[in-house]
Amino acid sequence: MVDAQTRRRYEELCVRIRHHNFRYYVLDRPEISDAEYDRLFGRLLEMEQAHPELVTADSPSRQVGAPPAEKFAPVAHAQPMLSLRNVKSEAEFRDFDRSLRQTFLAVSEDIDYVCEMKLDGVAVELTYRRGRLATASTRGDGFVGEDITENVLTLAEVPSSLPPPHPDLVDVRGEIYIDLADFQQLNRRQEQAGEKTFANPRNAAAGSLRQLDPRVTARRPLKMFCYGVGRLDGTAPETQMEILQSLADWGLRVNLAGTERVRGAGGVEKHFRVLRERRETLDFEIDGMVVKVNDLALQRELGEISRSPRWAVAYKFPPRQAQTVVESVGLQVGRTGAITPVAHLRPVTVSGVTVSRASLHNWDEIDRLGLRIGDQVVVERAGDVIPDVVEVLKNRRNGDEQPVPFPESCPECGLPVRKIPGEVVPRCTNPACPARTIERLRHFVSRNAMDIEGLGPRQLTQLIEHGLVTDAADLYRLRKEDLFAMERMGEVLADKLLAAVEASKTRPLSRLLHALGIRHVGEHTAKLLARHFASLEELGRTDRDRLLAIHEIGTRVADSVLDFFGTPENILLLEKLAAAGIRPEAEATVRQGGILEGKNVVLTGTLVRLSREEAQNLVERLGGRAAGSISKKTDYLVVGSKAGSKLDKARALGVRVLSEDAFLELLEGQPEERPS
Repeated sequence: MVDAQTRRRYEELCVRIRHHNFRYYVLDRPEISDAEYDRLFGRLLEMEQAHPELVTADSPSRQVGAPPAEKFAPVAHAQPMLSLRNVKSEAEFRDFDRSLRQTFLAVSEDIDYVCEMKLDGVAVELTYRRGRLATASTRGDGFVGEDITENVLTLAEVPSSLPPPHPDLVDVRGEIYIDLADFQQLNRRQEQAGEKTFANPRNAAAGSLRQLDPRVTARRPLKMFCYGVGRLDGTAPETQMEILQSLADWGLRVNLAGTERVRGAGGVEKHFRVLRERRETLDFEIDGMVVKVNDLALQRELGEISRSPRWAVAYKFPPRQAQTVVESVGLQVGRTGAITPVAHLRPVTVSGVTVSRASLHNWDEIDRLGLRIGDQVVVERAGDVIPDVVEVLKNRRNGDEQPVPFPESCPECGLPVRKIPGEVVPRCTNPACPARTIERLRHFVSRNAMDIEGLGPRQLTQLIEHGLVTDAADLYRLRKEDLFAMERMGEVLADKLLAAVEASKTRPLSRLLHALGIRHVGEHTAKLLARHFASLEELGRTDRDRLLAIHEIGTRVADSVLDFFGTPENILLLEKLAAAGIRPEAEATVRQGGILEGKNVVLTGTLVRLSREEAQNLVERLGGRAAGSISKKTDYLVVGSKAGSKLDKARALGVRVLSEDAFLELLEGQPEERPS
């Protein structure tokens, strides 16, 4: 049995990883470095290995990326677009190679591998039917992506049709990216136009691809390399190298110059060293090397695990570092009042990007590093994204360095700050703090919350400065003449903005819950709550026991929800929102006394009438729990084609096994829940 504390730590870890997945894959605005994310994910895998009964179907270890955004039409991938496991050292790669040869293939000879550059871009799939580009989509969550066909058609690198001879149907996988020189030029243009600059080429590529206006995408310097296929009608290649050559023959851009066929782990290591040196001379960013088993028959034999192929890994480069000086430490105030320190650095170039700021996270991290203002430090762009201070060069101190003071007052409003026991950050407790207000509003209007397009930080700041907005409810009282006080605001823009505000009044309940900024309630938790409560009023009347009865809701979330609905300022805001006409759409709620109430259901294989997500949602709406692994507590295993090892384990444990049709027949007593 797993104790309550371990289960709570696991659930909190899942929530954190889902949050960072959404920031990275959907918002294109990561908050932590790749290295920090890898540490979180590694901790999750360790907990799941030690306690497999914790694993559910929606565990981050079972998912790829993040769900597609609602702004784009969904595109189901005929074959899942899986992610790759990482290895970061020669020892880890040799363990991978040994497990393939000894555990899975039972061979003694070396394996033939193909080594490809791991581009730091955006994974996409191009579907060609009868030689013409029919659909282009993002990876999404690996099973369903976003339709970006119109945007991809603007890329000169992507042919709208393939020269004959070509297959009747092929799903081409590849990476869209931006060259380093083009990225720097793009950021200069953004800065000159007064627009937000991009943190790195990967974010620029992702943001450019996910534009609603293809004309914006067309102005961005996007390129593409293709590296694989999903479905393929016609004569199938026998090796990965043959796949790459076929793609080139069809007129698609392939990085053959950056690809090498090698023999065994020794060959991989030799090429890794060559590529690591060559990295600095490339026109584009790579963060490692993808290593694939060359023989496709062996790939099929090795198969897949939950979120990645067993026959390939990403062999990551060590993070890039540079030395500089901490000139000062600034303070940032978030929407919850959290005050976080940021190091202001003497500008230094890391991975081709000029770095002048680095995250310090909190004062515990400052104490761990022993950091002082004036210190010479090592800055690392781990995963080549957000810089971190990773080391203080204490032996280079001259005695002029100064301690980093702990804040006694908020840097924005000047009122005293408070450090809550058990937390690592101090907080501004002033609800009317200008910094908190702007951050709350930014969160409220953001794409994954109320999605009010046209209200960016600059517009919100102007509305606040003109005294037009003090909280989210004030946005719904804006008149056209109010908007003319803002810079560059004309009739057309004002009408579009007011229309966007009006459209947000009927967003789903989960989006409003997320937008309200309840502490510890991110997008995923908001969806959980919306499944169990039909309205804000019902949630506001609930008690702690009912909240804790919901799977994945722990004490921290429950207490935070109760505190939010018990705070007078929040009650007033909710009343103002209701008075302004906010009527969130109710979502499908979990049925009390449903036929699956209290049951643990595991899904495996490919279902025909239901997608995996539909089946999981159906289980949860009928009171069950969609688990990810088989155990003695499993009540039903629902199997589709290619069921795999879960079926064998279920039979060994005496778990009841249901086909998809039998599963739907079991639900016959609740026909309105059955899919058509």
